Amino acid sequence: MKIFLFLLIYLTIHASSYPTFTSSELQNIEKNSGFMAKNRVIDYTNTIQSYEKYSKNQQLEKVNYYLNKVIPQKNRSFIDRQDHWTTPKEFLTSGFADCEDYAIIKYFTLLKLGFEEEKLFMTVAYDKYSKQHHMVLSYFKDEGTLPLILDNLSFKVLNLQKRKDLEVNMFVNSSGVYAFDENEKLIKVASGAKKFNELLQRINQES
Repeated sequence: MKIFLFLLIYLTIHASSYPTFTSSELQNIEKNSGFMAKNRVIDYTNTIQSYEKYSKNQQLEKVNYYLNKVIPQKNRSFIDRQDHWTTPKEFLTSGFADCEDYAIIKYFTLLKLGFEEEKLFMTVAYDKYSKQHHMVLSYFKDEGTLPLILDNLSFKVLNLQKRKDLEVNMFVNSSGVYAFDENEKLIKVASGAKKFNELLQRINQES
């Protein structure tokens, strides 16, 4: 419990800067992962910094669009890693990603841009068309309304009401696990999610 509380405090303090790469890290990335990986990291850093001048609505659209295309479609073959939630630094250096990894990097990128964490949730959903479980990022812009959805399978940020293809069932951030009640209001159902807590620990080790 003490370790988890420390992680929450640490991430609250550093949320505005993570992920940030030092010159030493960039050198190691080029050495271990290649020139393309290093360029991807530099491009991410410069691009996200350039978004600081835009409104929050514009930032949502731009972050979703940019991160959906930062890794080529042909590389999205995340082999046998369904149980691994990738940190943003792993995402940018590896060149491989699954749906949860896109949700994760969008979550931390929006924190980096100054979004309030209590409005951001990694969201487990069921895709009615593909009949598979899926993960997206939810942003509850206004209290009492349904969230906006950032999805690696869509370049448009749409209100959940318009996403008839998705059936959401769980919302996760550092404050706990939530679900909708009968009135589509968030209620807390657990103090934390194991995978998310493990992710925070690995991010703490990276920083």
